[in-house]
Amino acid sequence: MERIKGYDSFLREIRHTIHENPELALEEVKTSAMMEKYLTEWGYTITKGFAKTDVTATLRVGSGSKSIGIRADMDALPIQENTGKPWSSKTPGKMHACGHDGNTTILLGLAKYLAESKKFNGTVNLIFQPAEELVNGAEIMVKAGYLDKIKCDCIFGLHSMPGYEAGHFFFQDGSMMASMDQFLITVKGKGGHGAMPQFAIDPVLIASHIVTALQSIVARNISTQEAAVVTVGSIHAGEVANIIPEEAVMKLSVRALKPDIRAKIHERINEIATGTAKAFGGTADVKHVNGTPPTVNGYEATQMAYNAAKAALPEGTVHYGFVPLMGSEDFAFMLEKNPNGAYLVVGNGMDSAPVHNPHFDLNDDILVPAVTMWASVVEAYLK
Repeated sequence: MERIKGYDSFLREIRHTIHENPELALEEVKTSAMMEKYLTEWGYTITKGFAKTDVTATLRVGSGSKSIGIRADMDALPIQENTGKPWSSKTPGKMHACGHDGNTTILLGLAKYLAESKKFNGTVNLIFQPAEELVNGAEIMVKAGYLDKIKCDCIFGLHSMPGYEAGHFFFQDGSMMASMDQFLITVKGKGGHGAMPQFAIDPVLIASHIVTALQSIVARNISTQEAAVVTVGSIHAGEVANIIPEEAVMKLSVRALKPDIRAKIHERINEIATGTAKAFGGTADVKHVNGTPPTVNGYEATQMAYNAAKAALPEGTVHYGFVPLMGSEDFAFMLEKNPNGAYLVVGNGMDSAPVHNPHFDLNDDILVPAVTMWASVVEAYLK
């Protein structure tokens, strides 16, 4: 940690530069170019081309056969920044509101340390991933064969988290974050005059009953001891008060911490929507728009990382035990492909603004501890 403390000003400068120049999903051209420039200078082998702007830096030291992957996401969000910081976004309508500027900087700091110290025996893959937000860049990379071509015996990811003490790290095996699925339900009826509904089949009425019935899934089909959420975030039907429209369109967001619970919810959504519509004389077309699996940490990988971090970081700053979040994370696709890994959390400060908020800014004080944590994990795994 003493060595890495010497990187503090470098890390802050890099983070502020990335923050000033946010790029949305699959547009991270300048960010990936900056990473590639430093990584090449430090002697890493560069691999690209799995998801347009991805960059993987590989460093081999010694004769060890084991390999480890550490991943950071690079993309920003379509939000107008309102932090007032000197390093605020220079691009209107775009900002790093989820701390990915910090994740990227931390991984670059790890690259600098490993290239200088070389205190490991094996192969390190540093994965600079695009498009975590909205597009699921990790899914794109996995489907393109990334983990088949880039060998990672163990794989890890990290995210900063508001509401937790700055520089404190949290480890948890099993479910860490929820799945996220979006559904589009199109309810079709028969249009008519608002004064004579008996001659119509009202899709608004059908949609209203579907909304109510969907809320029974968590209460009646899923155990109260399991975490799950079914949210109908949008219903659109008709334009005026006295016309019954032909159709109503519903948009759903669904969350679950376990794969089997996720599957059960999907099944019941289809059954409830189609069955309710049929009962009223209409139809319902249920479309699964996109989805991310639950983020599930492997036990052995989590234990190894926890023990390594605890040995390297100040006493009382490394914790085992974390209440799973109902938010989602596309790193889940990598863990689904290779379960021998874990997703970790570092506190961004008790008074931090929430992520995806125009006032959010990563706490620069966590950069050095986070680089130290990753260095300890790499050196522990590749002894």
